[in-house]
Amino acid sequence: MKRTLTTHDLPALMTGIMATLAAIGIARFAYTPLLPAIIQHGWFSASQGAYLGAANLLGYFVGALVAHALSERFAPRWVMAASFASIGLSFVLCAGAGGFLWFFFWRLMSGVAGGILMVVGPSLALAATPPERRTRIGALVFTGIGAGALLSAFVVPLLLGVSLSLTWGALGLLCIAAGLLCDWGIAHLASPITASPRGNSPIRGAGVKIIVMLVVGAYALDAIGFVPHTVFWVDYLARENALGNQAASLQWGIFGLGALCGPFMIGALAHRVGWQGGLMIAFAAKAAAVLLPVFSLALLSQSVSSFMVGAMIPGIVALTSGRLAELVGPAAHKKLWGQATAAFAAAQAVAGYAMSALYGTWGSYAPLFAISGLILVAGFLLVLLSRGLQQRHTDPSAQQPTKHYRSQ
Repeated sequence: MKRTLTTHDLPALMTGIMATLAAIGIARFAYTPLLPAIIQHGWFSASQGAYLGAANLLGYFVGALVAHALSERFAPRWVMAASFASIGLSFVLCAGAGGFLWFFFWRLMSGVAGGILMVVGPSLALAATPPERRTRIGALVFTGIGAGALLSAFVVPLLLGVSLSLTWGALGLLCIAAGLLCDWGIAHLASPITASPRGNSPIRGAGVKIIVMLVVGAYALDAIGFVPHTVFWVDYLARENALGNQAASLQWGIFGLGALCGPFMIGALAHRVGWQGGLMIAFAAKAAAVLLPVFSLALLSQSVSSFMVGAMIPGIVALTSGRLAELVGPAAHKKLWGQATAAFAAAQAVAGYAMSALYGTWGSYAPLFAISGLILVAGFLLVLLSRGLQQRHTDPSAQQPTKHYRSQ
């Protein structure tokens, strides 16, 4: 497998990276460092601010659910352009203090657009990438998630020092710029490459369906597991633990750095232990990192938690995507990936609202990290169970074991 990137990879990379940058990096993660500011400026109460964060999660579910159908009915280029425009407008039109319903609607719309971009963007990029290069390109397209988090960690605090309204408006313009770069990438994509419809798994029939269900179930639990870090982490450190915005922003920067490094770490991990083994390690690492703040909020503990959760967010996305392609084949992957993303988004939305309600009742974020860590342990057990089922049902007549297909 070629490892060196070439100019031929640029359109696919630009398409995927800009899509994930806007979908998660800006539409969702940029809101996390904004949350303490809108509360401190009196725009909304802490409880309202948490619900606005959850509105984006609900919209993400809707977007993931309709993304495949929209991209089949309309030109994907126009679907994605409309999505970038929606996210940009959601920030620009919230650049001044307004009513809760106004903000809720636009946070919801940014989530819908983000869900569409997250399904359609990477799929377009990978469909135009030769099979032998999909592992490398497939990991790199998710660096947009980390780039957005890292960018928001450094840009948002600087802009907040000038004006809260300016910060919202600048993020909107940044999303529009990402949309223009993505559109250039789409316009220069190669024609989709036809791939074999068969997966690499030596299991067929009902066996593979059960394993797919377990992997998708674990992915849904992962969505619940990272809600506290992606929605409440900055506010938890800045206000609840009185560490201040500067210290909390530093941790968000470390989180973004982890998210940027995650796809590279996961690429190396999958190369050594395969998609299945990589998933098990990633779930175990993420569970430990989410639980860490429950036991210690020392600077080192904060930093390890921020970095590892950040790294495993795009990491588990890439590993799950690769594992599903390994099981069902690239031809069936797009539709299944859309379904998995919808399951992820549904669990995330329910968790977002439930945790917002729990925070309103308890007045503390700390228990939410304990709950999420235990949920991730359950996800690890599902992945472990899927491995056991595969070992029991492996077809001995298969030509090669699953782990030999890591480059797909």
